[in-house]
Amino acid sequence: MAIFGSDKFKCVRCGQKGEPIGFTPVPTELGQKIGEEMCKGCWAEWQKKQMQLINHFGLDVSNPDSHQFLFDNMKIFFYNEGVDLAQIDTSKEGTVNW
Repeated sequence: MAIFGSDKFKCVRCGQKGEPIGFTPVPTELGQKIGEEMCKGCWAEWQKKQMQLINHFGLDVSNPDSHQFLFDNMKIFFYNEGVDLAQIDTSKEGTVNW
């Protein structure tokens, strides 16, 4: 377990010494674990990925099924636990006309 504010903190995901997130980003056991074990840089990476997932899949973040989808992807992103991180097809990026 990481020690907040200590030079002994090492991010579980990237292995770098730095600052932990320092708070529970989501009110779950997974969120508490992420808050203790991940650095701010990895959390910022996740936030970008999460926004891509929400937009790409048209997720309704008020829907519990969407929460589960995001939590499953968090486990994969941070801990490599699960099948595969949801893939976003970027081959059409910049070519969609509304």
